Amino acid sequence: MGFWWLVAWAAVAVLGSFLRSPRRSDSSAMPATMADIDVPTATEGRPVPVLFGTRLIENPNVVWWGDLRTVAIKSKGGGKK
Repeated sequence: MGFWWLVAWAAVAVLGSFLRSPRRSDSSAMPATMADIDVPTATEGRPVPVLFGTRLIENPNVVWWGDLRTVAIKSKGGGKK
């Protein structure tokens, strides 16, 4: 009898999670365009803002980010052949 209670409890849990899942309100929604997305870009001719202190810049023009470097990939042997 304990097994069937476990099966019934699992079925109720699955049904409850299905009923609580979000639904789409409109199936004809258009995908976002690049103008809608707020990401850093690197565009020639756009001004580069200069700031002092801490501030949020929306849609910045990034021309340099951090100390970028390359590291060679070293492999030791190829194993048995």
